[in-house]
Order: sequence, then C-alpha cells, then structure tokens
Amino acid sequence: MKSLRTRRAGLAAITGLALAAGMSSMPALAETGTGPAAQPAPPEALATSAADEAAAIGLDELKKGPAETFRRVGVTPGAAGLFYVAYERSYQGLPVVGGDAVVVADGEGAVRDTVSADTASITIGTHADVTAERAERTARQQLTTVDSVEAGPELVVLAGDSPKLAYEVLVTGTDAGAPSRLHVFVDARSGAVLDTRDEVKRSALAGAAAAADERPAALGSGNGYYNGNVTIDTTSSGGQYSTRDPNRRGLSCGNYNSRQVFTGSDDNWGNGSGTDLETACVDALYASQTEWDMLGEWLGRDGINGQGGGFPAYVGLNAVNAYWDGSSTSFGHSRDGRRQVTPMDVVGHEYGHAIFQTTPGGAGRGNENGGLNESTGDIFGALTEFYAQNPNDDPDYDVGEEVNLVGSGPIRYMNDPSRAGHPNCYSSSIPNTEVHAAAGPQNHWFYLLAEGSNPGNGMPSSPTCDNSSITGIGIQKAGKIFYNGLLRKTSSWDHRQARVATLESAKTLFPNSCVEFDTVKAAWNAVSVSAVGGEPTCDNQPPVENDFSLSLNPSSVSLEPGESATVTVSTEVTEGDAQAVQLSASGLPSGATASFDPDSVESGGSAVLTIATSANTTEGTSQVTITGDGVDIDHTVQLSLTVGDGGPPPGCDSPAWDSAANYVPGDVVSHAGHEWESTWYSSGAEPGDPRSWAVWSDLGAC
Repeated sequence: MKSLRTRRAGLAAITGLALAAGMSSMPALAETGTGPAAQPAPPEALATSAADEAAAIGLDELKKGPAETFRRVGVTPGAAGLFYVAYERSYQGLPVVGGDAVVVADGEGAVRDTVSADTASITIGTHADVTAERAERTARQQLTTVDSVEAGPELVVLAGDSPKLAYEVLVTGTDAGAPSRLHVFVDARSGAVLDTRDEVKRSALAGAAAAADERPAALGSGNGYYNGNVTIDTTSSGGQYSTRDPNRRGLSCGNYNSRQVFTGSDDNWGNGSGTDLETACVDALYASQTEWDMLGEWLGRDGINGQGGGFPAYVGLNAVNAYWDGSSTSFGHSRDGRRQVTPMDVVGHEYGHAIFQTTPGGAGRGNENGGLNESTGDIFGALTEFYAQNPNDDPDYDVGEEVNLVGSGPIRYMNDPSRAGHPNCYSSSIPNTEVHAAAGPQNHWFYLLAEGSNPGNGMPSSPTCDNSSITGIGIQKAGKIFYNGLLRKTSSWDHRQARVATLESAKTLFPNSCVEFDTVKAAWNAVSVSAVGGEPTCDNQPPVENDFSLSLNPSSVSLEPGESATVTVSTEVTEGDAQAVQLSASGLPSGATASFDPDSVESGGSAVLTIATSANTTEGTSQVTITGDGVDIDHTVQLSLTVGDGGPPPGCDSPAWDSAANYVPGDVVSHAGHEWESTWYSSGAEPGDPRSWAVWSDLGAC
C-alpha cells in the first residue's frame, strides 16, 4: 500500500480509470443494419459518459450514501484535452448545499481524477419542525431593508462537518445601505440561522477597508477616461447604435438607474471625462471585451461563463464601490466624485467573480473561500491588463491604482499584500479573516509564480514567508495553471485544495518539464500553504506510474435476510505494469459479511465477492465500499446493497418504542408528521428497536 495515494489519486496515475466502473474502453460505434458505422462519439461525449458512470458508482472521492445521488450540472473543456464535469448532490431528493463534486476526464473516455466537497455522511431526517413562513421571517431579519424574497423558502441539506436540514431563502434588498442578494440558511429543526451567503461581492470599497444577439455588428469609437481612444464592439439597428456587444452574448453596458444601454445616432462614445457615464461605459465595455478575448486566446475559456455567455455591466451606481451581484456588474464612483470605478483591473476583477461563480463549486461559503474568490478577481484583472497592453494603463499587479478609490492609492498589492494591511502568508486565522484581506496569500502566490521574488524589469520585489528565492514563469503560464486548477474547484475550496489543484494543473499542462510544477510548489511554500498528503510529484517525468481500474458486476444487489449473493470484482492494468491489489469491503450492515475469492489479485485479474447475511441482518439499503489497495495506488467503488424491503428511507426517524402499548401488525401511528405502519411486535424488544416499526407507509415522505 502506498498511503499517500489513499485519499486522492494523482492526475497522471489515474489515466484510463473512469471506464474502470465496468464500461468498455472502446469508443461506441453505432451501426445501422446495412449502412456504414457511425463516427466515434466526440471527445466531450466520451468524457461526460465516463464521468457520469464514475458518479453513479461512487468512484474514489465520489462516495455517497444510499439516499444520495449526483446530478451533472456542467461540462467545461480545459487544457491538455481534459474536461471538467461538475455535479451536485441530492439527498432523498433534496439539494445538498456543499455536496458538489468534479470529475476530470479525457476525450478518450478515461477518468483522470475525482474531487468532492468536504462533508460528513448524511443521515438526517427530512421533516421540518419549523414552518416555511417562520423561516422566511427569520431570513428577512438578516437585511436592513428587504425588497423581496426572490426564491424559497426551499428545504435543502446544508453539508459540512454536521449536515443539517435547512430552509434556503434568497432575500434581496440592502444591508447598511449597500445592495444585497442574501442566501439565508435557516435550521429547519430549531429556526436558527446556520449560514448566509451574499451573491453581491462588494469588492472595491471593502477591499480598501440569453439568446445570441442577431443585430448587425459595428465597430464603435470610444473615448475612455482610463483607456483613451479605443474601439469597442457595438450594435447597429435601424440607424441607431447601442452599447450592446453583438458578438459576445450577454455582454453590454448601460445606466445603473434606468438599466438601459446607451444609444445614439452615431457610433462614437464618450468624451473622456471621469464623471461622464457614457465614458464609463466605454471603459467598462472595452475592459470586459478584452477580458473575454483573453479568456479565449490565453486560457481556452468560452466567454465569461464558460458556455459562450457573459453578463451586463451598469455604470452610475451612487456609491464609492463596485460589485458583482450574481448576474451583473455595477460600478460607482471614487470618494471625491471625480472618477467612475471602471479601470480595467476593477472591471476584470468584478467579472472574475462571475468566472469563480460559473466554475465548478460555484461561489462557495465562508471567509477563506471568499478570500480565494476575491483573489480570483484580482488575478483576472491582472491577466486582462497584461493581455491588453494598453499604453494608457501599464499592466501591473496593483489593484485599482488608477481609480484611487478613497484617496489612498491602490486597493490591494499582489506582490506585497501587507502594504494594504493584508496578510502575505497563510495562517490558521485566514478562515476568520475578512474576505478582501483573506485574498492576500493567493494573490501573493500568483505574483511569485508569475514574476518571482526579485523579477527586475520594472516589476517590484516580493518578500517570501520562508525566505526563499523564486524565479517566475510568466503571467500567461501562471494564468493557465491557475485557471485549470480553478476547474477542479468545489464549494469547500480552501488554500490547501487550491495548492493540490494547481500542482495537478501544472503537471498536466507541462508534461515534459518540472520547472512549472516546481515553481507552483515553491510559490505555495513561500506563502506558507504547506504540503498536502497525497499531493502529486513531478520528478521530471519518471516512468509511468503503475495504475489499475476497479469495477463491479453487478454494481447493486438485493437479497432477503439470510440469503447471500455474489459479485465479480474485476481489475485491469491502465498504466505501467501489473501490481498486487488487496481487496476489502467496508460499510456492511450489521449481521452481514463479505469475503473475496481470492482476496488479492494481480491487476488484470478478477475475484468473486460473496455477501452473506443472517436472519438478524439489519434491513435497508447500504453503500458498501470496495477497496482495491494496490502497491502504488488505491481505488474504491461502491456496491449498493439492499437487504429486505429497504425499510424507511435513511434519515426517516421511526416512532419510539412504547412498551405500554399493545400494538399489533397493521396498526398505523403518526410520528414526525408522517404515517407509520407496525409490521412486527415483540414484548421483549428493546426501546428504539427499529424492527418494531420497520415499514414506512406510503402515506407520507420525510
């Protein structure tokens, strides 16, 4: 056994794994009776199919309980021929907030990695003791002013160390004068507020403290305050022009108050004034169009949302701020009122929030995740500046230096976050640090990766937390590594997960060199994000690591107490040479046993798994984990085992045993808002014996 591989297999080591779930590794060829064979399925379809199979069988990190399922919500192409397939988890039909996962698969139908958000197993009831009306009242109290309840209350499971049944309510309004779209999670048992998440990212000030448009395209002349004379893509229709991008779906710029794009009889926009809103739209549209192009040419991303779409921008917000609200960006003015908050790095930052939200795992929750979100905005702002090379805004790693928002210079300094009072180094306090300050460690990491600790060429030096010296690899390479790491993101994203993801990314993007990989690692070390158990190594492309697949046939078994069943456990060499694989099973219900014949195979061989139950085996459905413990790497798959009729769904609390009552089979009682039927009775049963009330009635659902 190689213990460092037990939790999360390295990217290169899992080549070909996905079809390990019992799928054929040959591309599917559909044939008609007499016609020629159809073309092989396209790479994305093969990758998606393999990922779906991995999610269905609970491959490696995709373990799930018997009442849990994964639903695919997106597929994003990445570099090196990989596809990142995102999933959301449900429990007894309820959405699991924080139970998401990502499967990395290649275009040949092989799973290369599995990643899931951190959560304990879910075994809760789904009956709410608190009414939806009470949950809504509680949610409304979280904002100073409420305009509307936009969604909910909806019952969900809030994942984490102790999963809980909760109502999710989306409340819109203002909080201390600032706009808010607040997701409030109210405990469905106690009525307490468990968590909140605001879609509005008020980045600028806080940091200092669908259909395609078919109208004709035009190339407008813009006079920006920050960017000077530029060209912007505008729309022409009936002799009128508008600040709506005809080529980049969803991208436009308009007035914050009217929510309308600017229009005119000519295609000339702005007068170069810092207070003119049309000028502000020139800067905002030019920056967002430039960011879109950078994403495509440098990173291979299709639009802001990764699916060929973007979001509108609005200028004229009456606040010393700029923000992303989950579906659009809005820009205010500097404190002295002389400038709109639309320099390229601020616009790029706000749309960076959109990228974070539309990559796997969404916007996430918590301060550490929020700090990584803020840092992501800063990174995309810098990438946009360096891509543009606009002579009116020399590219740099200072954030918001041109707007001078509150009269104290840049909002943040990526080379040295401490200059703005933010931490340069990761520490245990980061999860409790305000999100804009918590951006410091990853911003610092990115600068060191791109430029190094003493870059010269007009770039400032950057201190390291371990007194190391680092040579940067350039911002374009750094951006590719960061973005492809972001495609492995889950809702529980933290710095250590980001470290592993970017190491995997560097290894995949630059397979014939360890320079990039080693620099990624050194930069994380230099900001005090320490090594993670099981993280990948490079070693300058050593011989292919030995790897194998693991599959079950069948992958689900149903039997009555006292019966037994057999399952074939197959292995196959997917990389390198064969290795010894020790087989074991865990998660069996009480009174059941598992045996393998043989219990150890050479990869490429198979074994017979026998599941045996007794008359006293606990009835219900269990997810039995089958582990293949290899010499070089470990893999797991899940067997769905149902004993008896399954009993009540997991999480449904059966009635307590009442020894004074003389219940007989067929009696129906109400408990926890649902009907239960008695099918077994014994005066000698212990209190709480689940066999006393084993069958869940169809009269209700918990």
